[in-house]
Amino acid sequence: MTKHEIREYAFLLLYETLVRTDWNGDLEELYQSTEEMVELPIPTQVKRYVEGIRKQADELDQIIASYSKNRVLNRIPLVNRTILRLALYELRNIPKTPVNVVISEAVALSRAYALPEDTSFINGVLGAYSRAEKAAKEAGSHDADPGA
Repeated sequence: MTKHEIREYAFLLLYETLVRTDWNGDLEELYQSTEEMVELPIPTQVKRYVEGIRKQADELDQIIASYSKNRVLNRIPLVNRTILRLALYELRNIPKTPVNVVISEAVALSRAYALPEDTSFINGVLGAYSRAEKAAKEAGSHDADPGA
């Protein structure tokens, strides 16, 4: 399974947890019902994303809210919030993936699943976050090196 497929599968499962009214919150039940429906096991990498994002959802939502200048969190469509959570989780927890790849993948998901106007919103939030993180790291490295 490619990294793109892992992200997309995780996105679909995460989105399902937000919109499915009959779901009881049990991830194992969700995995089992999904595996029965698609007749394939859910890869471990997908489960890691889903479980990590669910554990960090409040923190990720705070980041989304702080970088969303025109929309409050509860007015951001669930599709967009799920894409943003996925990308932010990866940026924060899987640093070996280049920032531009994570943002490009989020944009690709938004083009496939969100409204056309939402793609620029997602790109803007992630771009602002990545610029702020880069600036913070650069400032931190200058603070750590008195000769810089």
